[in-house]
Amino acid sequence: MLLWSLLVIFAPLSEEADWLTLEAPSVVFEGDSIDLMCQKKKDWWKIQTVVYYRDGKQLQFPDKVSSVSIPRAAPRDSGQYSCSATARKYFLPRSKSSRSVGIEVLELFPRPVLTVSSYRPTEGSPVTLTCETRPSPQRSNVQLQFCFFRDGKALGSGWSSSPELRVPAMWTEDSGSYWCQAETAALTVRKQSLQSQIHVQRVPVSNVSLEIWAPRGPVIEGGSLVLLCSVAKGTGNITFSWHREATRASVGRKTQRSLSAELEVPAVQEGDAGRYYCRADNGHDPVQSRLLSVRVRSPVSHPVLTLRELGPQAMVGNVVELHCEAQRGSPPILYRFYHENVTLVNISVPSGGGASFNLSLTAEHSGNYSCEADNGLGAQRSEVVPLNVTGTIGCRRDHVTARVLGTLCGGLGFIAAALLCYYGSHKIAGGRSAPHAPRDASSANPQESTHASSLPDIEELQPDYVNVGPIDVVYSQVWSIQPPENSANTRRMILENKDSHIIYSDVKET
Repeated sequence: MLLWSLLVIFAPLSEEADWLTLEAPSVVFEGDSIDLMCQKKKDWWKIQTVVYYRDGKQLQFPDKVSSVSIPRAAPRDSGQYSCSATARKYFLPRSKSSRSVGIEVLELFPRPVLTVSSYRPTEGSPVTLTCETRPSPQRSNVQLQFCFFRDGKALGSGWSSSPELRVPAMWTEDSGSYWCQAETAALTVRKQSLQSQIHVQRVPVSNVSLEIWAPRGPVIEGGSLVLLCSVAKGTGNITFSWHREATRASVGRKTQRSLSAELEVPAVQEGDAGRYYCRADNGHDPVQSRLLSVRVRSPVSHPVLTLRELGPQAMVGNVVELHCEAQRGSPPILYRFYHENVTLVNISVPSGGGASFNLSLTAEHSGNYSCEADNGLGAQRSEVVPLNVTGTIGCRRDHVTARVLGTLCGGLGFIAAALLCYYGSHKIAGGRSAPHAPRDASSANPQESTHASSLPDIEELQPDYVNVGPIDVVYSQVWSIQPPENSANTRRMILENKDSHIIYSDVKET
């Protein structure tokens, strides 16, 4: 009886070949989920455990569930899947495996490939990176996004729907390892390209030049001076330095990514003048510019006017030297002299210093004098200097005249004696007689002669001219007088003969 019962129980097991089946999709795309269900026929057997296999290897899932899911399928998940279950009826166990089901996981899009417009670009040139891939034709509506990396750091703004990234300018520090990634918008599938090396080439600097740039024309003391150093070629960070030839020490230094740089001296001084040069260096051999002369011009200071009289007083006929000089100021300097704001003369001094000119005084030269200095950077006027000219043309009593008269008086006796001898000998030799009774010169009474000489009025014998030449020359008029016997006619004879016996003598001032 017991044997018959066991035959009844186990007999159906050998007959139910498809008692356990595995339900699974045969084709899926990567990123999709793979749903597996191990299912038995409807009978009175109760499943206790379920185990899933891929290519004969057990998959790690809970053993008490009949359905499992692989959430994001990948190509590696492709293979032959099956399941096994244990069941129990009454007190008898039962074990069964399903038939295998082949599952293929298809690529949603191929692995991207990074392409570069230039793998050895020149510094400063643009480079375009492209992440090349596309969705499967069966899933052409899948949206992809891209991101580019250099040495593990994302470039640009990160993820973007564009498969291209354009770098406007590549520099030496941009050299490195590049790759890209592509992923679906749902973030289910992400793939990375192989890495590519980019090496940026640097261009050495060349044709370095130095220029002066002044905002308001010439370089003026106290103003600003800008030295512009530039290169025709050169890439990357360029270090510019400025040097003065006299010391060769650097007066400024800048490092920047450009082909030129400026050095500004905010308040230039005359001591800043000299010859300068600049250097440019971007990692290769530094290149030096030619020497450039910097000239700093300074405005003129207020000039000083001095009047130097060539005598003790400013009198008519005297000469006065007017001297104007500005202590500071870059040449050439133009000096203007003024009398009562009327221009007298303009004098240009090309090499600096002061200017002078002489003025022969007349009565009209009295008044205020001033001068002006101008070197093109602003004219400066001196303070006013007054001048008072004394004396007249008809009556002149200066110190020169007094000294000359003293000299003449000393030699007047000698001159008069010489003239008397001359006329006496002339009369004897020629047989001429005076209009009145002649007197022998040897018998003449000196006292009488002196008395007769003093009769003419001094005022009437004054010369009717003045000196008009240089101050060191004085003209004097001397009369030769031979007193007649009749003293009453002395005045008349002197007046009649004064124009016929005139001797001019010039006496140098001592």
